[in-house]
Amino acid sequence: MAFEPPRRLVKALGETAPDGDEWLEKLPDAVERAVALRELTVERVQVPGGRSSVVLLVRQAGDAPAVLKLAPRRARPESEAAALAHWAGLGAVRLLDADGADGVLLLERLHPEVSVRSLPEAKALLEAAGTLRRLWVEPPRGPVFETVAERTGRQAAAMRAAAGPEVAPLVDAALTARDDLLAAPPEQRLLHGTFRQSKVLAGDRLPWLAVGPDPVVGECAFDLARLVRDRVEDLIASPSGATITRRRIKRLAESLEVDQERLRGWTLFRAVESGVRALRVGRPKDAELLLEFAAWL
Repeated sequence: MAFEPPRRLVKALGETAPDGDEWLEKLPDAVERAVALRELTVERVQVPGGRSSVVLLVRQAGDAPAVLKLAPRRARPESEAAALAHWAGLGAVRLLDADGADGVLLLERLHPEVSVRSLPEAKALLEAAGTLRRLWVEPPRGPVFETVAERTGRQAAAMRAAAGPEVAPLVDAALTARDDLLAAPPEQRLLHGTFRQSKVLAGDRLPWLAVGPDPVVGECAFDLARLVRDRVEDLIASPSGATITRRRIKRLAESLEVDQERLRGWTLFRAVESGVRALRVGRPKDAELLLEFAAWL
């Protein structure tokens, strides 16, 4: 079959993945093997697609619709597969088949053109929060998933190494917040890890289901923090953006029974980390938005 990776994926891997070229070079053959092994019929490649994987809309034998996803090892596809298996379709897309070693996942077909982000903002936050609540379950026993402490430890080291003098005060504040938050986490749950409105798609067996987790084990406020800054470009453009942000933190914390100050702290850390990373890979406009947002916190 003729196959060409989406441009968005090629660009993203070029920015962040030292092994991106090698994986992309082998991707057409990997897709062909995955399709043939599962006797799938490819309808089309999903575009623009994600920044760390390629998604194909396929049909299984018997014509049942599904999604075939392939991701490089650095995207931790085996961890995604383990989380989806643990959730077993409750709040998240259902896993039909997986080969973690090859980074291949076969998933139930949702409606990729309809995400929670398409709803009015208040309704979108409500539906996203409700979906997220279903995912916060006890993690399986054993060291199956990375912890929040481990993940943010790597991120903190990268932030220190990349932070110039212009962002040093925000980085210092974010790192201090992280240290305080890790001192006494209130609970340990299986978290989505990269949850936002665009990660919640319309489904058939349930109205909304989460996709694309980068699972991690830790406190719920960490997971909710990324949702706080959704539609950050609209927040920055609004003359009352800072007030809206504080109100959003309060509303989300209360609706999901999360400590408001812990949510604010993790929102600060994650916004600064994303902003510094955007600077590092040459996306100054994204960095400017994220760091201005972080300064409100």
